[in-house]
Amino acid sequence: MPTLRQPIHASAAEILMDAFKALVDETLMLAEALLSPNRIIGEVEQMHALQVAADDIEATDPAHAELLRSRASRIGLR
Repeated sequence: MPTLRQPIHASAAEILMDAFKALVDETLMLAEALLSPNRIIGEVEQMHALQVAADDIEATDPAHAELLRSRASRIGLR
């Protein structure tokens, strides 16, 4: 059974409410981003700096470079 399906006991109303809640959450996140772009710009700059640092040390310390890339990938998820 695919993992994306709702449980059999979930009614159409529950599925619709879940979809509506997700839409509202995404809309609020978009509004926050539009009202406060400096935070997002700062996060992108941090991610870029970590990626550049990882690229610079890739040949000499690949494990540390991977750690920096991992940190960069999680910045936008906060």
